[in-house]
Amino acid sequence: MIDLIVFSVGSNRYSLDIENIQRIIQATELTNIPNVNPLIDGMLSYEDDVIKVLNFRKLIGIQRYAEELETLFLRLKDAHQAWIDELRHSVDTGSSFTRTLDPHKCELGVWLDSFNSYDSHVTLILKDLIEHHKNVHIQGASILNLDATQKDVAHAMLNKEIYDSFTHTMSDIDRFTTELEKVSNSLQKFIIYENKGETFAIKVDTIEDIAHIEEKDIINTTENNKNEFLSLKGVLDLKGVLINVIKTVKLPK
Repeated sequence: MIDLIVFSVGSNRYSLDIENIQRIIQATELTNIPNVNPLIDGMLSYEDDVIKVLNFRKLIGIQRYAEELETLFLRLKDAHQAWIDELRHSVDTGSSFTRTLDPHKCELGVWLDSFNSYDSHVTLILKDLIEHHKNVHIQGASILNLDATQKDVAHAMLNKEIYDSFTHTMSDIDRFTTELEKVSNSLQKFIIYENKGETFAIKVDTIEDIAHIEEKDIINTTENNKNEFLSLKGVLDLKGVLINVIKTVKLPK
């Protein structure tokens, strides 16, 4: 029986033997290293030492987390513009409103409920965004509860209360976009990893689980492993989810 730490990077899932992991800590700002290998983001102080940080996204060749967040924020803005447009159409025509009125069930609400920030500035933006976003949904529900004889009141609310809350929501998302690195650090983690006496950090997106497995459960796929810094044991099918099981990670020189 072996114990694995399962983590995600983008849509990919990987795992590391828990025996090679010293700690898991929150990602933070790093000190740059001149002329370093591009896979290394920088260095940080850890206990009584300074260690390098390997970016796992760069290691497997996918886009930066900050870029992924920027794409997400643009999609969330578009989705809420469409929400407002349908609300106005429903008020104008009396047609059914098909989108959620629950601020926790739209894509932005689900993301906000999963996001915790360890940066005080980002936390302030987050607090404002949660409040303004909630108001959009609450006010939308109030408008739809007005009967057909109160269209003037509904339009007045659309043009004032909803417009103000929506504008503030969009502005808060834009503020997040200007703080992408801090937002990324609030979400990502550092795995403090030890390999043959060398200790370094691996930057990943999310720690998902601890898996207790038998070595025989790993399906050997090592012939597909062509990354000089990442060696795989194979693939594990864990409750229908495929996980790449890592043998070793090497730090580029």
